[in-house]
Amino acid sequence: MPVVVVATITPLPEHLDAVREALLAAVPAVHAEPGCELYAVHEDDVGFVMVERWADADALRVHGKADALTTLGGVLAGKLAAAPEVRRLSAVPAGEPGKGAL
Repeated sequence: MPVVVVATITPLPEHLDAVREALLAAVPAVHAEPGCELYAVHEDDVGFVMVERWADADALRVHGKADALTTLGGVLAGKLAAAPEVRRLSAVPAGEPGKGAL
């Protein structure tokens, strides 16, 4: 069963551009990870939101220990206002198939 994750990343204001660059640099490696179905960066006036979908809990577990994420963590060290907020979600499908769940 797919697993959806939403991670909110709030950079220190002076590191906004560096955090954006680090996130974008990590995307190709994460997309190549087994079980990655969606890994998308979104931005608002506060920071970044990662919207992710993994084929299953095992794929998400592997992602958590993969080189791309560990490298990203090192690059982001000292550049964030707080630890990333990571929420693992379960779909509650509703409405039209394909529109009611990620």
